[in-house]
Amino acid sequence: MTDQPAPLVSADYASLLGDIKQRVRHGQTRAVLAVNAELIRLYWDIGALIHARQQQEGWGAGVIPRLARDLHNELPEEKGFSERNIKRMLAFYREYPYLEFVPQAVAQIDPGEKVPQAAALFPADLVQSIPWGHHTELMAKVKDLPTRHWYMQACLANGWSRNILVMQIEVAAHQRQGRATTNFDRRLPLPDSDLVQQTLKDPYLFDFLTLESGFHERELETGLIAHLEKFLLELGQGFAFVGRQYHLDVGDQDFYVDLLFYHLKLRCYVVIDLKRGDFKPEYAGKMNFYCSVVDDRLRHESDRPTIGLILCQQPNRVLAEYALRGMDKPIGVSSFELTRALPESLESSLPTIEEIERELEGDA
Repeated sequence: MTDQPAPLVSADYASLLGDIKQRVRHGQTRAVLAVNAELIRLYWDIGALIHARQQQEGWGAGVIPRLARDLHNELPEEKGFSERNIKRMLAFYREYPYLEFVPQAVAQIDPGEKVPQAAALFPADLVQSIPWGHHTELMAKVKDLPTRHWYMQACLANGWSRNILVMQIEVAAHQRQGRATTNFDRRLPLPDSDLVQQTLKDPYLFDFLTLESGFHERELETGLIAHLEKFLLELGQGFAFVGRQYHLDVGDQDFYVDLLFYHLKLRCYVVIDLKRGDFKPEYAGKMNFYCSVVDDRLRHESDRPTIGLILCQQPNRVLAEYALRGMDKPIGVSSFELTRALPESLESSLPTIEEIERELEGDA
C-alpha cells in the first residue's frame, strides 16, 4: 500500500495557520486574565469578610494567625493563605472598599473612607487587571493614590513584571515621564504631540553603567549597547534598536548617527545623539540635519516624522528652548544620570568620610 500524496495547499494556508495561532495565543491570554481577575475578587472578598467580622465582633488582629493555621489544616492543598497574605487581603479591601466584586450589603462601605478619589482612579476593571503580587508592592511602596494609578496604568501599557515594577518605583519613573524640553507642540499635531511628549523622560537613569568621571561619548555609547536590554527598559516600551553609528552618506560626505531606533507605537524613527557635558545650541542644528536625512532616506510614507532626542549631562532648559524654537523637526532635549541621587533623608543619615576616619582612629 503506497502512501497517499499530501494534498496541495493553497497560498492562503499560511494565513490560516497564522490566524489560528493568533487566536490560540489570545485565548490563552484571556484565560490567564480571567484567572487573575477571579483571584483578585476572591482576595478582596476575604478581606471584606474579615473586616466586617472585626467591626461586628470587635475582633483584633489576633484572629488572622488563627485563620491562617486553620485554613492550612482544612485546605492543605491551597496556597496563598499564609498569615502575611491574609493581612494583605484585609489591607487590600481597606484600600479599595468601594469595589463591587460582591453585593453591596457585604461590602459595608464606610462613608468616612477616601471613596471619591479612589473610586475615580481605581475602577474594578483596572484593579482586576493587575496581578496580586503587583498589588502588594503598590500598597506597600506607593501611598499617594494618583501616583499608584500611574503605575497601574504603566504596568498594563508596558507589561511590567513584579520586579520591573519595583525597579521603576525605586527610580521614581512617574516623576521623569514627559519632562523633556521639546518643540513637539509646535512641530507635531495634536494628539501626536502629547503622545510623543509622554514617551520621553528627563532625566534618563543609566546607573547600570560604570564609567569614570572623564568618560568619552563613545564609551557611553558602547556601554549602553553592551547593556542594551537595560537601556531599552529605561527608554520605555516600543523602542526597537536599529543601529549604532548608523552611516548616512550625504553630499559625498560621511555622517554617523550615534543611536538609531524605531518606535513601534509611534510608528517613527528616533535619532539619539549622546553628548557629554552641557547642552550647546549647535547640537539642535545637527539633530535637525540628522532627522531631515532619516526622513528622506529611511522613512516610509506611512511613518510619522522622525523624532530627535539629544541626551546630555546638564541641559540648560532656557538655551534648549531657544535652540529648538527655530528647528523644523520635532526634537527633545533630556539629561542623563549615571548614578541615582540618594533621598535627602537617607543621605543625611549616612556618616561622612571624616566621621568614619574618626571612628576608625578611636577603635585603634
